[in-house]
Amino acid sequence: MGFIQSSEELMKRIENMDRDNSVFQFSIPGKGKFTLVLQEEEENSIKADVEKNPHLKQMIEESQNEYKEGRGMSTSELFKSLGRNYGFYF
Repeated sequence: MGFIQSSEELMKRIENMDRDNSVFQFSIPGKGKFTLVLQEEEENSIKADVEKNPHLKQMIEESQNEYKEGRGMSTSELFKSLGRNYGFYF
């Protein structure tokens, strides 16, 4: 298990993930243990799922609208928020 000391270190580990290296377990002091799993998807698989499930299409559209309206956050913003709330700074 890896101990992550910065957001840059975490992003570098994520960038290095691939099909053969698809699971990464790490700990953030004061927050806990995490398991990150890379799940590759075919480009068309999401489109096919949305076409099969109108509720999923609605959820994705709502999520996109909320992000456009500034009611969402990026991954880096999420990590910064976790850091502020739990005393871990990225």
